[in-house]
Amino acid sequence: MTRSKSTSILSAATLRAFLQSQSAGGILLMAAAALAMVVANTGWADVYFSVLEQHVAGLSVLHWINDGLMAIFFLLVGLEIKREFVDGELSTWDQRILPGLAAFGGVLVPALVYVGFNLQGQQALRGWAVPTATDIAFALGVLSILGSRVPASLKVFLAALAIIDDLVAVLVIAFFYTAQINALFLGLAGVTLVALALCNRVGVRSLAVYVVLGALLWFLVLRSGVHATLAGVALAMMVPMRTGPAPAGFSPLHRLEHGIAPWTAFAVVPLFGFANAGVSLHGMTLETLAQPVTLGVAAGLFIGKQIGVMGAVAVARMTGVAPLPVGASWVQVYGVALLCGIGFTMSLFIGLLAFDGPELQQATKLGVLVGSLLSGVAGWLVLRLSHAKTA
Repeated sequence: MTRSKSTSILSAATLRAFLQSQSAGGILLMAAAALAMVVANTGWADVYFSVLEQHVAGLSVLHWINDGLMAIFFLLVGLEIKREFVDGELSTWDQRILPGLAAFGGVLVPALVYVGFNLQGQQALRGWAVPTATDIAFALGVLSILGSRVPASLKVFLAALAIIDDLVAVLVIAFFYTAQINALFLGLAGVTLVALALCNRVGVRSLAVYVVLGALLWFLVLRSGVHATLAGVALAMMVPMRTGPAPAGFSPLHRLEHGIAPWTAFAVVPLFGFANAGVSLHGMTLETLAQPVTLGVAAGLFIGKQIGVMGAVAVARMTGVAPLPVGASWVQVYGVALLCGIGFTMSLFIGLLAFDGPELQQATKLGVLVGSLLSGVAGWLVLRLSHAKTA
C-alpha cells in the first residue's frame, strides 16, 4: 500500500470517527439542554443557579465551565481545523470552495439580520456575531436521527462548513470580544507559544510536553485579558500533525484529538449546554419574545442562516464554481442550510462574551433556543420529506 493510499484511508477513518462522535454527542447535548430548561423552571431552579454561582479556587463553577472546560472544546476545534486543512476534507482549494462560500454566506447574512433588528441599541449591537455560528454536534445529531436517508456527502459538507464556521468564530472572539489587555501576561503567553513552536520544530512527540505547556498557556492567557479558551486553539496549532515517515494517524495531533474527542462530545459540551441553557420562563410574555436582541438572534439563526448558506451554494452552482455535494438534491441541500441555523454551543458562548448584564444574556439565550429549535425541526422535516419523495 502506498503512503498516499495509507494516508487517505486514515483520513477517511478519522472523518468517520469524528462524524460518529459528534452525532452521538449532539444527541446528548439536546438532552442536556432540555434537562436544563426543565430544572430552571421547576423547584430545583434555586439549587441549579446557586451551584453555578459557587466559587472554587477563585472562579465560579460557571466560570470554570465556560473558561476552563471549554478551552478543551476549543482545543478540539483547533485540532479539527488543522487536520482538515492539512490532510482532510479541506486540504485542497477545490474541496474548500463550496463549504467556504456557504460558511461566508452563513456568517454575513445572519449578522446583517441581527443588526437590522438592533440598529437603535448601541449595546445590543455587540451581539451581532451571536447568530453567525453553527453547532456542528447539534446539527450532526439531527442528521444522525435521519440515518441513511441523508447522503454521506451532505454530512461531510455540513462538517466542513461548520469547521470553517468555527474558524471564523474563533477569529471573531479574538478580535471583537477581547477585554482589556495585560501586557505582561500576554507577553509571557507569547513566550510560551514560542516554546511550543520550538518543540514542534525540533520534533518533540511527547504529548505530555504539549499538555503541560498548554496548561501554562491557558493560565497566562486567562490573566492577559484575551479569552482563555483561545489558548486551546493556539495550542492546537502547535501540536505536530506528522513527524518523520510514520503514518499520519500516529502523529501527536491525531493521538490528542482521539484522546479528547469523547470527553469533549460526551462531557464538556453537554455540561456547557446544561450550565448555560437553563432559561427561566417565569413571567415570560409576548413582549419578552419581541425584544430586539431575542428577535435578532432567532431571526438571524432561522432566516439569516438558510438564506446565507443556500444563497452562496446557489451562486456557486449557477456560476460553475462548485457542484452540489455528490448524490444530493437541491431540497436536501436546503435542509442542511436550515440545520446550519442550529447555533447553540458557540452562539451561547459568544452571547456570554458580548453581554455582561443578565437581562441581555437571558434575551440572547432565549433567541438562541428559539432560533436553534426552529432550524432543527424545519431542517429535519425538509430532509425527512425529501427522502420520502425520492424513495
